[in-house]
Amino acid sequence: MSLPLPTYERWGSLVGKRVLVRVDFNTPVDVVNGQLEVTDDFRIRATVPLFEDLLERGARVVACTHFGRPNGEIVEKYSVAPVRRRLSELCGDVELLENLRFNPGEESNDRAFGEQLIAGFDYYINEAFSASHRAHASIMVPPLLVPSAAGPNLQREVSTLASLLEDPARPFVAIVGGAKVKDKLGFVKVLSQKADVVLVGGGMAYTFEASQGRSIGSSLFDASYLDECAELLAGGNVLIPEDSRGLPDGASFGPEGGSDSVIEFGDNIPSGFEGLDIGPKAIKAFVEAIAGAKTILWNGPMGVFEDARLSAGTEAVARAVAASSAVSVIGGGDSVAALQSYGLEDQVSFVSTGGGASLEFVEQGDLPGLRALRESPWN
Repeated sequence: MSLPLPTYERWGSLVGKRVLVRVDFNTPVDVVNGQLEVTDDFRIRATVPLFEDLLERGARVVACTHFGRPNGEIVEKYSVAPVRRRLSELCGDVELLENLRFNPGEESNDRAFGEQLIAGFDYYINEAFSASHRAHASIMVPPLLVPSAAGPNLQREVSTLASLLEDPARPFVAIVGGAKVKDKLGFVKVLSQKADVVLVGGGMAYTFEASQGRSIGSSLFDASYLDECAELLAGGNVLIPEDSRGLPDGASFGPEGGSDSVIEFGDNIPSGFEGLDIGPKAIKAFVEAIAGAKTILWNGPMGVFEDARLSAGTEAVARAVAASSAVSVIGGGDSVAALQSYGLEDQVSFVSTGGGASLEFVEQGDLPGLRALRESPWN
């Protein structure tokens, strides 16, 4: 898991050299003054120090990214034009190629497309940890053809997650939430072996609760994972909510809210109702566990936090993590969004942009993009 990755510092002077940097600028956009503009430039700003260093070394720098899901076709709304405008404002000497996924060869890991992409470049840097779990052409082919390296943000993501899993300060408390149990069950399995306690919330928790014979009303549920959930709970260090908060079936909820009042349930949710947040007893138990931690990993909200009526669990966890003196690593877009919405982003140790890549790294201990860098014949 901690095998070293090649770095670009070994290349020395880059005067007159062309460097292709694979980034993940798949950023949120919205219409502002009649045109699409980037509404969260965190990923772009995070890469600017690398660009500036390469430029100072004399390189001509070109970046490339995917953007949305155009499915191998040229789709105007998925043009990188708004991203290019913001990048130009932050670092005007860096060129940004058009959306990699406009070409079907990107997602199919087509060798010919990868060769076309890297043609004319002297070096390649992968600075897209969040895309490195995908064996796509822009990730896999360049390291075969030119000297390649891991960017500093990618290095930081890998080293942070690796150290957290290999030698964490204890107690190590992992918090896992989100909607679908199938997306994170493997993640929970690994963490149950690495962490002292795993707190499970969000929609995925209801399958765990059902595995214990509790009624969950019409809450999210996947019967195909009942046995695995029961087995994890039998291990003794996976903690699920004692109670829930939710709404009657058919009630409106989400960012726009709704008119129905939230109902608190005990350990069973009656028919005709849906659990959408952890309850006060669960909040108390989770906050107490977090308060005693020396290491914290949080990935996924405790409920539909976008709806103010259903945000209590996620906000309580976010504030407990921020208040802790533990080493705290936050991953997953919703967890990061929650931190930002409560103004707590700068009160944690590390904010990961990895998303699915972080989950896969924890589960597998490696990623295709990392292997491509380590196994490059140019090392």
